[in-house]
Amino acid sequence: GSGQEAIDFIKQNRCDLITMDLSLPDLNGMDVIGRIRDLVPHIPILVVSMHSDFGYIQESLQAGAKGYIAKEATGDKLVQAMDTITHNDYYLDGFASQEVISNLLTRESKSKEADLYDLLTPREQEIFRLTAEGLSNQEIAGQLSITPKTVDNHRTNLMKKLDVHSKLELVRYAVKIGLIDMESWK
Repeated sequence: GSGQEAIDFIKQNRCDLITMDLSLPDLNGMDVIGRIRDLVPHIPILVVSMHSDFGYIQESLQAGAKGYIAKEATGDKLVQAMDTITHNDYYLDGFASQEVISNLLTRESKSKEADLYDLLTPREQEIFRLTAEGLSNQEIAGQLSITPKTVDNHRTNLMKKLDVHSKLELVRYAVKIGLIDMESWK
């Protein structure tokens, strides 16, 4: 049901494999993967998700997941994924493989800043862009139908990933990678 329930269950029970979604009501799915990895580093984690964006796939694997599969996957594919990751191999479902291959083939020689930007989740990229455009937490929250606290949490995460320490640095970063035009920023 929730990330905290999963963590509590894992603390009290022996598991051979963990399957989890990224969209959790209480905690960020990537954070849950990291916390599970800290508790039981040897247990393989399979992400079963509706998100097909490269950022989600990459961040899941970096957080410690061994596999990534679509929620719509057949039972046979799910069993294959579970079998693969329990044998200490990585598994990417067809859509995830295509997304990774597409991302690798279209990568140009980008600046370090642009490469770091690509590591942000789609939601973090959205909040980054809206912040760089000068919107407040309240305005972003209203536009995205989330709470201002959630906006602040995402911004804190993305600033940490990008190694920036203020909104001004964030705007400069956005200009440097071409996300916003300084002429249009007010």
